[in-house]
Amino acid sequence: MSRICQITGKKVMVGNNVSKSKRRTKRKFYPNLQVKRFFIPSENKWVTLKVSAAGIRNINKNGIEACLKDARSKGFLVD
Repeated sequence: MSRICQITGKKVMVGNNVSKSKRRTKRKFYPNLQVKRFFIPSENKWVTLKVSAAGIRNINKNGIEACLKDARSKGFLVD
């Protein structure tokens, strides 16, 4: 599975390491992904998602069902 958050859609970004002499070399910025289980009360089941820290905060704020609905509409989550 790729390094993409299933709630927010965050993925790997590319940038530069910049040394003291300003020499630039390519590097990657990885999202802070966690594999976490969430309980959906309406369906009475658990789902396992790969979510970023920001995605976990969104779920805590808006609820798992609203976040799953939004992620499906944006195409981040495919069932």
